[in-house]
Amino acid sequence: MRIARVDHGGGPRAGVIDGDSVRVLAAGIDSVDLLGAEAGERDRLAQRVEAQLPLADAALLAPVKPPTIRDFSVFEQHIEGVIKDANPNAKVPPVWYESPFCYFTNPHALTGPDDEIPVPPGCRRLDFELEVAAVIGRSGRNLTPDDAGNYIAGYTIFNDWSARDLQMAEMRLGLGMCKGKDFANTLGPWIVTPDELEPYRDGDRLDLNLRAELNGASLGVDTLANMAWSFPGHGFGRVTCWGPVPAATAACSNSGVGADARNRRHSHRAMSSRSTPRASGR
Repeated sequence: MRIARVDHGGGPRAGVIDGDSVRVLAAGIDSVDLLGAEAGERDRLAQRVEAQLPLADAALLAPVKPPTIRDFSVFEQHIEGVIKDANPNAKVPPVWYESPFCYFTNPHALTGPDDEIPVPPGCRRLDFELEVAAVIGRSGRNLTPDDAGNYIAGYTIFNDWSARDLQMAEMRLGLGMCKGKDFANTLGPWIVTPDELEPYRDGDRLDLNLRAELNGASLGVDTLANMAWSFPGHGFGRVTCWGPVPAATAACSNSGVGADARNRRHSHRAMSSRSTPRASGR
């Protein structure tokens, strides 16, 4: 199933993508209800259709409003590019290879797939990234990598917007990322339930094509199977060792695809540019 949220009748409504249309569900049904339900109950809720809209005309919102967003670094070439942006001679620190790590980003800066993103004040190097988010269907704690997948309700695309110049300046303090990552987090256009992606499973990874474009020009391609750490197994499982992860959490994995901060300098014109992250089966 492909689960969405759409602006309809003056407010957000849960919807199900059906080919080239969106089935808007009855008021009172939230996308979280669909994500947390067993397959039979989810199908029953999906039959409570109030309206059907052409997909091209639907105002899609972020498909879920996560209480937390945890963004993992699981692609070696991505962390290498970020580090070399600050110091061309730097190498990936050995601790990166010891266990997957994540940072907590701002769930209150959530944006939808077609929202315009204002450039943060003072930023001259706006960057974006193509990531895949695993949306958690039920809360968990102290999960093993083998158990973690059972808590995943679906997958969607995540765009981790970054003010690289602000980020690099702040990180010299050793307190992590703040203003450089605090202004926009894009989810969508919809959530795909895990059963639809099983044909693309390659061991403990998903072999999904990843492609990022800027104004129709390709920036690069990759596959989600190239992760150094399995996701969500080692990623989501590892982060639950220290504290509970609530339902509807978005656990995200970066990729090696995006606007390379070493080679691109974004001006304020970037706010009118259209970035297009895509993920699909081979």
